[in-house]
Amino acid sequence: MNGIDIKTYRILLSGRVQGVGYRYFIQEKAEKYEIAGYVRNIADNNVEIVCQGQQDMMEIFIAYAKKGPAFAHVTRFIINEIKEPAAYTGFKIEY
Repeated sequence: MNGIDIKTYRILLSGRVQGVGYRYFIQEKAEKYEIAGYVRNIADNNVEIVCQGQQDMMEIFIAYAKKGPAFAHVTRFIINEIKEPAAYTGFKIEY
């Protein structure tokens, strides 16, 4: 990725986001929209996403993250821009 319009965000999600295929859904969307970073389950049945990509693709990706797969139900969505991010290559599910 070149540095033009590249944004990096940390997203925290709550609700029915574990055990419903949420991480795999996010990985699929990240690959489709050329987003780098990772997704992982964290404490209290929440999910964390760190995502990096071109702003226009990030907007689409973030919309999918808010919705999730069919059986997910996102009740809280917190997003913060990371001002001095690492450079990510590829998108992975962390365990």
